[in-house]
Amino acid sequence: QVQLVESGGGSVQAGGSLRLSCAASGSIFSININTMNWYRQAPGKLREWVATITVGGSTDYADSVNGRFTISRDNAKNTMYLEMNSLKPEDTAVYYCNTNLVWGKGTLVTVSS
Repeated sequence: QVQLVESGGGSVQAGGSLRLSCAASGSIFSININTMNWYRQAPGKLREWVATITVGGSTDYADSVNGRFTISRDNAKNTMYLEMNSLKPEDTAVYYCNTNLVWGKGTLVTVSS
């Protein structure tokens, strides 16, 4: 059974940076043969897609984070990352990693102005 565990959230001031991690585990699960995604959900809002990394390593980003966030993975560690720079108060949300129908429990990012 696949499990995803996010970490790295915290509180930062606007303009700061954070790196989120998503550690995947499971008897036969490997992130390098699965498309992996980051989503986020701000208080009072619907969950929204943030970024994707495909099996081939292609990446895609929501317009709101393009140029500021970078998604990557370390296949040897079975871990995906989200490097977040130039953070804005509107980036405040719980961030979730996802693959297929599996979701982590999320990690909270709070950006103060």
